[in-house]
Amino acid sequence: MLKIDQISKTFFPGTINERKALVDISLELDEGDFMTVIGSNGAGKSTLLNAVAGRYSIDSGELSIDGTPVSKLKEFKRARYVGRVFQDPMAGTSPDLTIEQNLALALQRGKTRGLGLGITKSRRERFVQELKSLELGLENRLTAKVGLLSGGQRQALSLLMAGFTEPRILLLDEHTAALDPQRAALVTDLTERIVAQGGLTTLMVTHNMEQALKLGNRLIMMHEGRIVFQASAEEKQHLTVPQLLAEFSKIKGASFDDRALLA
Repeated sequence: MLKIDQISKTFFPGTINERKALVDISLELDEGDFMTVIGSNGAGKSTLLNAVAGRYSIDSGELSIDGTPVSKLKEFKRARYVGRVFQDPMAGTSPDLTIEQNLALALQRGKTRGLGLGITKSRRERFVQELKSLELGLENRLTAKVGLLSGGQRQALSLLMAGFTEPRILLLDEHTAALDPQRAALVTDLTERIVAQGGLTTLMVTHNMEQALKLGNRLIMMHEGRIVFQASAEEKQHLTVPQLLAEFSKIKGASFDDRALLA
């Protein structure tokens, strides 16, 4: 479903600020794989997601999604293949539009636009059913502006919207990091449910090792733009946080954010 073949990305090449963010990264995700990505600050985790989404162009290598080469496609053209939830709860929704208007826009993501009603009776009925699955009561607030929702509610809505059109790849970029523990747990459980129900192929960056072990069937650890550790589906089942810390301690000069140990 996702093939990453020796991609590299350097920021500010040839200057004193040159930084190699990705160095010959290769990965393959089969349909339904859920890979979690951990690593130190500046390891290249978010850059990897940005490269897949098309926000950053790559310097070399190839990317393909569901057999389609996408390395040359702009970000908006990859929208038909990719769903994404960002760390900032405010980034995935439009605060001045209502809940149903946000959902209507998400439903049309990556499709050819034309003249017609964005919100119809049948679509509104679908929105109600989809929102009920969040168990937040948002199905009763379709005409409320999204800017009035809490961070946790907006992130849950963003997650629902990202999976709305069953994207070929779902990208989650530390999507619970800005939430309080209770809301983070809610969104984590919701993530597990939406990915499982949709059979979505998912790449998730997280600073939280407990979360990285709980979610998904595969795991990689990154440092200085490289993959330094990989765990297959079978290996991941038996991994523990102390074992991950032991692997990380093998990397000279590396240190995790303190948040990595938080459940």
